Amino acid sequence: MLATLKAEEQSQQLQLVEREDIEDEDDLFEAIDKLTSHGINAGDVKKLQDAGIYTCNGLMMHTKKHLTGIKGLSEAKVDKICEAADKLVNFGYITGSDALLKRKSVVRITTGSQALDELLGGGIETLAITEAFGEFRSGKTQLAHTLCVSTQLPTSMRGGNGKVAYIDTEGTFRPDRIVPIAERFGMDPGAVLDNIIYARAYTYEHQHNLLLGLAAKMSEEPFKLLIVDSIIALFRVDFTGRGELAERQQKLAQMLSRLTKIAEEFNVAVYMTNQVVADPGGGVFVSDPKKPAGGHVLAHAATVRLMFRKGKGEQRICKVFDAPNLPE
Repeated sequence: MLATLKAEEQSQQLQLVEREDIEDEDDLFEAIDKLTSHGINAGDVKKLQDAGIYTCNGLMMHTKKHLTGIKGLSEAKVDKICEAADKLVNFGYITGSDALLKRKSVVRITTGSQALDELLGGGIETLAITEAFGEFRSGKTQLAHTLCVSTQLPTSMRGGNGKVAYIDTEGTFRPDRIVPIAERFGMDPGAVLDNIIYARAYTYEHQHNLLLGLAAKMSEEPFKLLIVDSIIALFRVDFTGRGELAERQQKLAQMLSRLTKIAEEFNVAVYMTNQVVADPGGGVFVSDPKKPAGGHVLAHAATVRLMFRKGKGEQRICKVFDAPNLPE
């Protein structure tokens, strides 16, 4: 009897994010429509929202050149808008102690594996991009599916208490895989699936537009995780040969910068998977001559890089390849 009561309590506790928990998060970002109280007319605010800018923090992440490119915004208007946003949000220097306080808002989302959590210092961090690379079937997408569920756990259970956005470029998302994972965490699979928004991207431009459209959704609802599986696949398809490499890397850099901004603007965790390329110049002594695709551009963008490889049988091995605050 007690056990069933316990289970019932649990299931109530796992009822997904209710609106009232979100009030305290308002200080994280100032909604763009607050600009109207600073003398910006509502029409201009609407134009910004149409361009995918929903918060003042997000506004400051765009160059004026980009903003004047929005239809119907002149340079004078842009200056005025930026001035108003400046009053709403402090974008200057802050002290180290303030920065430490800000780091306190970082949520670590459990990966569902004790060993991996320990390796990551508690789980996948919000405000950061975590990249996993490895060959096919090394467990990258599997982790993405698990994170889809664990992000929705309450924070008391080391979850993120938020929704999940999944951008899939390889067609590897399987909602039916989510069901057993949700059951393992003791959650209602239907509710879990309702809290995942999913989009399949077919070209890199489509992928970019999906990211732009995300701001609208994230400013309305409490998202805690964005998964891009995989970041590089479409770039490898849409750009071919050496001749287009420079353009590819530039476009990739723009998309990664967009991901970084989403992570910091909405305090979400970004988890992206990456493929590997054979490294013919790897030398004789390197047992595994593969390196992550995307070159330096991608290497600099990712905050934490994880390397996945297959172990014996069912085992998967994960190694921290690069992280600012974790040992290798």
